[in-house]
Amino acid sequence: MNRRDIIKLIVSIAACQGAGAIGSYFTTPKIDTWYAALTKPTFAPPNAVFMPVWLTLYTLMAIAIFLIWRKDTKEGKNKEAFILFWVQLGLNVVWSGVFFGLQSIFAGLVVIVCIWALVLVTMIKFFKISLPAGALLTPYIAWLSIATSLNAWLWVLNK
Repeated sequence: MNRRDIIKLIVSIAACQGAGAIGSYFTTPKIDTWYAALTKPTFAPPNAVFMPVWLTLYTLMAIAIFLIWRKDTKEGKNKEAFILFWVQLGLNVVWSGVFFGLQSIFAGLVVIVCIWALVLVTMIKFFKISLPAGALLTPYIAWLSIATSLNAWLWVLNK
């Protein structure tokens, strides 16, 4: 790996983990207060599961975007995939601000459905560019599917 690739990898990891850190700014203060008071569906994971899962997912996302970034991202499908990734990552942070920061379960649901759709499109584009990059997003969309369902049930149970 050359110096430029090392810098891209570091930036990818820092950006993805940074998104998680920003999201936790909104999330952490509400876990033991607002979120704890919500009626949850039986399949809701214990709170202790969320941090290690998200740390892992952000790491996998970082490696995935690094693999795409190593390709030419100035034109065509690579550029589209590159941009879509950053848009969905930004929305990921927005979800934390909306759901936890604003305590809006319904608005959070709208945002997470958008994230899920963007991640699906991003995955499809990643698979066309790099099979490993697309595969690295598979756990993310799986977790987003659970999180979207959880968000929907929280809305239904806490209207």
